[in-house]
Amino acid sequence: LENLQPEIKKLAERLRYEVSVRGKQLGWSEKVARFHFKKNLRRIITELYIRDNCHPFKATLLVWVQIPMWVCVSLALRNCSVGAMDSGVQEQFSAGGALWFTDLTAPDSTWILPVSLGLVNLLIVEV
Repeated sequence: LENLQPEIKKLAERLRYEVSVRGKQLGWSEKVARFHFKKNLRRIITELYIRDNCHPFKATLLVWVQIPMWVCVSLALRNCSVGAMDSGVQEQFSAGGALWFTDLTAPDSTWILPVSLGLVNLLIVEV
């Protein structure tokens, strides 16, 4: 998308000139000329996206897949630690921590893990 910006800018300038000339020939008002400019610019940009196969929705597709996955994994981990029916699993979670979180069944009062997980996830999406 970034590589297309100079080409889009150049085509928009040319289209603006063509629409203004055509608008003066046909006596269009400013509103009608703006409508035709936007309509044709949208068409040109769509053709460029198709030509280069780089629709903006493709960039956000990963996020829309990652959010439900993150929710499901978070709920599964919560159910493992809090809602476990087998006392052996809960006993392993209560004794299996490290550093400042020695009990994996207790909520993180410092919010270090949730915040760091969110920041790492954001970093991965941005990179």
